[in-house]
Amino acid sequence: MTTPTMSGSNIPAVEACPPEVREILHAAASGEELTFEQGLILATAEGSALEALVAVADQLRRETVGDAITYVVNRNINFTNVCFVGCSFCGFGRGPGAADAYSLSLDEVVRRAREAWERGATEVCVQGGLPRDLDGFFYRDLLRAIKRAIPEMHVHAFSPMEIDYGVMKTGMPLRDYLQMMKDEGLGSIPGTAAEILDDRVRKELSPNKLPAALWVEIITAAHGLGIPTTSTMMYGHVEEPADWVHHILLLRAIQKRTAGFTEFVPLGFIHENTRLYRHGGARPGAKREEHLRVHALARVLLHGAIKNLQVSWVKLGFEMSLACLQAGANDFSGTLMEENISKAAGATFGEYVSPEEFRVRIRSIGRVPAERTTTYKIRRIFDKPENDPQAAPPQLPMAPTESHVTYTEGAY
Repeated sequence: MTTPTMSGSNIPAVEACPPEVREILHAAASGEELTFEQGLILATAEGSALEALVAVADQLRRETVGDAITYVVNRNINFTNVCFVGCSFCGFGRGPGAADAYSLSLDEVVRRAREAWERGATEVCVQGGLPRDLDGFFYRDLLRAIKRAIPEMHVHAFSPMEIDYGVMKTGMPLRDYLQMMKDEGLGSIPGTAAEILDDRVRKELSPNKLPAALWVEIITAAHGLGIPTTSTMMYGHVEEPADWVHHILLLRAIQKRTAGFTEFVPLGFIHENTRLYRHGGARPGAKREEHLRVHALARVLLHGAIKNLQVSWVKLGFEMSLACLQAGANDFSGTLMEENISKAAGATFGEYVSPEEFRVRIRSIGRVPAERTTTYKIRRIFDKPENDPQAAPPQLPMAPTESHVTYTEGAY
């Protein structure tokens, strides 16, 4: 990682902010690792303090990863919406007898993966609900089917919650189960089911969800076997700023031990179709300043640990995503091709964003588009628009162009 050459004093917004915040941002700009107390002050920044936080986060991003904004060409495959867990923040899960319950066959999952490959995808993200009658080796069989059909496709699959369910169903030790999955072609694991890594908050969100310590155990075991994962945090519901800081610092500590996280993805809570909001237990998602604050805070607190910070265009919409990409983030997520979980919670995005659309929007803020792999190897930098490949006619439903999005987990 590049050591920052700038000083906070070179950023006018820093000099205009309160002295206490200025001192913390100077420390961050000089490469110091911030404490919980310092992080909490930044997590509540408003006005000139927030402007300074955003400015320093953007400069740290530039010093760490440059001006390219990356994206991955991928497809989300949610193989079933049948789930017994009953998370209060989820609008996706259904009972097995629900009229709109579905479960895809192995053949259908493979068909969708092959279709994605033929349209340029290098990754499929495979996740689903937890049906009570799931066969213990279903996840293994799903991997096997995809990799036998498309050996070069990267399979980014199965949250820690699903991994734990597979371990429970098979009776295998965790490391043995993960090793089996890796041997069958599991390329990486979505770091979802994290929400807020504090059991007090988790009990309010979903009493049946795996406890924070088990999430950490599964993630670190995966890292120990050479299986990379993403990391996420859901915000905008019942949590407080102190919970953000504790959560992010826990991820930082894990990364210092394992170096297994590819990126951090803040996930804004989408409230409309969720029981958590309907019953008065949560605020209606985050507002603009909170989105900026969380993304900038993450960049500053994770500096020197997790270098890639991803926006979720499904949760944020394009306008807010672009603002966060100027507040410390450097990755636009993936094309998805379809994404059912966030849509079920009320997001107005979640169908498909073409690579061409990503490039146009990235260039609109003066940045350079780059296609990446799941593990952030650059496949191609699109530094000159005239050299872009010719756009193919869209064959999938496009995401609507409006910028407002009205949570749950998706391709992260």
